[in-house]
Amino acid sequence: MTDTVVSSATREVVIGFDRPFVMIGERINPTGRKLLAEEMKNGDFSRVEADALAQVAAGAHMLDVNAGVPLADEPALLARAVELVQSVTDVPLSIDSSVVDALEAGLAVYRGKALVNSVTGEEEVMERVLPLVARHGAAVVAISNDETGISEDPDVRFAVAKRIVERAADHGIPAADVVVDPLVMPIGAMGTAGQQAFRLIRRLREELKVNTTCGASNISFGLPNRHVVTGTFLAMAIGAGMTSAICNPLHTEVKNAVMAADVLMGADRDCAAWIGANRDPDAPAGARGARGERRRRRAGRA
Repeated sequence: MTDTVVSSATREVVIGFDRPFVMIGERINPTGRKLLAEEMKNGDFSRVEADALAQVAAGAHMLDVNAGVPLADEPALLARAVELVQSVTDVPLSIDSSVVDALEAGLAVYRGKALVNSVTGEEEVMERVLPLVARHGAAVVAISNDETGISEDPDVRFAVAKRIVERAADHGIPAADVVVDPLVMPIGAMGTAGQQAFRLIRRLREELKVNTTCGASNISFGLPNRHVVTGTFLAMAIGAGMTSAICNPLHTEVKNAVMAADVLMGADRDCAAWIGANRDPDAPAGARGARGERRRRRAGRA
């Protein structure tokens, strides 16, 4: 059993084996969103606030916060975004940047135990990011690529992940605080991308005993009706052992697939979350109570 505990000032979320899958909302990211990027650059964070609230209302357990706006002061933008999001919601955050100074700025204002997104297997990056993670007592996403790029061989990506986990331990960061991203490729460009991801997720869970995450929408990039593909991928990845993902809970195909997978994996006790989200609001209260009574009677005979 491996639990990765992250928190805000008032709420704790646990990413772990045999626990409900953790959805990390992806929307607060200006990459590919020209209007959001322009607004953030001009100091308008109203869309950031709206996106935060909408994703939490849709069921996100955590939020990823990215402020990578070209030609802007990313450290200042990320710190402001983190402070704003923490002022309107209490879910833990993933502080997302490839710029170490921006990560440091975000961590400096964060209240709680953050998830740092991310560190790669490049020596220079590990030596700059891992001490920062250790100093702030954070958890970290480990991206399975290094100086050679992203390998198409899942065994090579596993070796990179293992090296990051070992290097993190050298800095006092336990394996439980390293969440590995196996790097999901677009299935439209690489027909074996799904199979590779599932194989690697199993190895990461069974051999390294670490939690896993990914940018789920990568799998369906360029495809029509892509949210169905993303949701189906997530359900299959959960079956293989994945424990979290950066995704969009506003897409019902994605959210429903995750919730159904939790039911089938036994992580949704008594199907309570599924029933709560899908119960017919017009069903007679007595009918719902009768079903609950039958469940209680069966439990009593067991």
